[in-house]
Formats: sequence, structure tokens, C-alpha cells
Amino acid sequence: MPPAFLTTSTPRRTVLRGLGAGAAALAGAGALGACSSRDVQEAEKASGAGFTITDQRGKKVRFDGPVDRIATTIIPSPSMIAAVDGTHSRIVGINESTLQANKEGIFGTLFPESKKTATIAGADFVPNVETILKLKPDVVIQWGDQGDEVIAPLDNAGLKVIGLTYGTQEEMETWIDIFGTLLGKKDRAAEIVAWMHDEAQAVKKLVATEKADDPVSVLYLRTADGGWTTNNKAQYMNYWTELAGGRNVARDEATGTPQVSVEQILAWDPEVVVLSGFDPATPEAFYADKRLAGLRAVSDRRVYKIPLGGYRWDPPCCESPLMWWWTAQILHPSLAGRIGLRARLTEAYRTLYGHQPTQAQTDSILHLDLNAKSSGYDGFHA
Repeated sequence: MPPAFLTTSTPRRTVLRGLGAGAAALAGAGALGACSSRDVQEAEKASGAGFTITDQRGKKVRFDGPVDRIATTIIPSPSMIAAVDGTHSRIVGINESTLQANKEGIFGTLFPESKKTATIAGADFVPNVETILKLKPDVVIQWGDQGDEVIAPLDNAGLKVIGLTYGTQEEMETWIDIFGTLLGKKDRAAEIVAWMHDEAQAVKKLVATEKADDPVSVLYLRTADGGWTTNNKAQYMNYWTELAGGRNVARDEATGTPQVSVEQILAWDPEVVVLSGFDPATPEAFYADKRLAGLRAVSDRRVYKIPLGGYRWDPPCCESPLMWWWTAQILHPSLAGRIGLRARLTEAYRTLYGHQPTQAQTDSILHLDLNAKSSGYDGFHA
């Protein structure tokens, strides 16, 4: 069994501290529901006290009272907002990709209203300003680093816009901090971040017990226009790969999400291939591709589909610590009994979402069916 975590009171911590500062190795962080300043927060909300948020563009956004209606084009943010807030009720607009994930995964079961939420943008993140204005949001959350075409129309429409940036664990922690301020639940947000710090240290400590000459070579693949793209060191995939004791074979590519050919995949010859949760690609289809028959990950049956939980586990989200443990287990199958991912997942869902997943739901999240013929995946049954 894994150690209990998120079950005892935790003091408030500085949200953006370094991952190594004061984190407990395997003991875990405290209960996210215990907010030491809840009375103050509720009093501020009741009185309509204003506040200011500095977004990741460096722009200050002033709110004169509580925020009750949130529209967001950023695909993992609704699950993060729901985890901080304990409800989906303030979210009025989402990305088409988020809606699809809500319908396919467990999030739509946890929050049924999320399967009917209005869509305000697609895969290109260009906002449908007309729809957004009809929703009358108190704030719109949009990428601040994807160019003027996605954020300027919102600013020009007179909407309050929070711009976020992508790539690192620290940036993701800032999202959680911003959501905590926006929702009047800063302590809850800080405790989620503290839990992440503790889990990161626990993963590092455990994988360090594996005596290996070199990190496990890993290739992340996402289908695109009949081919594949991958991620370099600037993307979040690189963080969870290295944290779990792996080496991203594409880390030094010049572009963030480069296209890759069959010839390049064969040249890299990774030990492990992980398939994105954003497309229908499966390990079975990958194994059946005759062009890839000579690949080490194919001959060793080490191709895996990334889980779909409250959101897809590829990008940064409030479930990212579970992604770290999952990656550690597929890279180091012998650690399965010490990781106990199913028990960790149950505890995390109970605390983040107030829901204890059934065995069948956990099987679905972990894609036991799609990964059934991949080496070591039977370790996720227990």
C-alpha cells in the first residue's frame, strides 16, 4: 500500500517555492479541504471586497467583487478550477477539446453539467467572442503566449482577461495560485501545490533506488496530419519524463512540437513510447505498423496510451502527480508494488473532486483495455 497522503492538516506554504525546499519524501501533504483562512475568505466574498490579479503577461486585472462566471479556452483549466473550487458551477464556457474529454472520461461523471458547457474556442484557441459575450463571464482565461490573434479580440471586446503561459511545472503552479485568488480559495490552492511538491520529491526518491547506468529513453508521440509530432525540452512532457527517471529522446529538437518521420523514430529507437491522450492512436495499432517493426519499444511491447482522468494526463493539470507516478511505473515496472497507483488515484480523487472512483472507473482512467498487451501493464491491476 502507498503511504497515506492528503489526510492531515498542513500549514500554508509559499506557493512557488522550489520543488526541493522542505518537501516530505513519502509522507504526503495535508488535507486540501482544511482552509485556515476560510472565514476571512467568506467574509470578503460576502462584503464584495475587490482584488487584483497579475497574470502571466504581467498585466494587472482588477475585480471589484466575487467572480461567479468563468469562461476559459485553456483545455486543462476547468478540471483545475473545479479541484480548487470543489465545484464546476462557476465555469460557463470551455474549449471544444475539453468538452470532448468531459464526455469521454470520468470528469463528466463527476460533474455532469460539464458535458453540456458552452464551447468558446477550438483547437486553435481562437475565441468565439460573440458566444463569450452572450455568456456574460466575469473573466475569460486565455493563453497569453499564443499570439495576439487569440487574446487581443477578448481585450478589444472589453472583457476581463487573464493570460496564462505554458511549459513548466512552475508556470502550472502559478495557474493554481491565480485560480485560488480568483475563487477566494488561496489556501486550498496553496495546499494543492504543496502536495505536488511532496509527490515530486517522493517520485525522485523512489526512482533513485533503481540502479541504472542510463535513464530510460522515452518518445512521446501525438498523431498529426497522417504523421506524428513529439515534444522537446520546452514542453511539459519533458518534465514528467525526467522526473520519473527517463530521457526524452527529442529533448534537443529545435522546435517545441516537431514533426517526426518514421526514419527519425527508428533512428532514436526509444525503449518506451507513450501515446498522447489527445488522439485515438493505440498501442495495438502501433505494434501493427510494419514500418516500426524494428523499433525496440515495439519488440519489447513497451508502448503505452496515456491515461484520461479528470483531464488528459499529457498536459499540466491538478492530476499531474498521478501522471508522474504512472510514468515512473511504466519506466520501472519493478516499482509497481511500491507505487500503488490505484490507491494513490483513489485518495487523490476523493480529495481533489470529492469522489471515490469505482474499480471500473479506475480501470477506464488507466486504459487497462488499450494497454493490456503492453509489457508490465498488469502491474496496474493492483
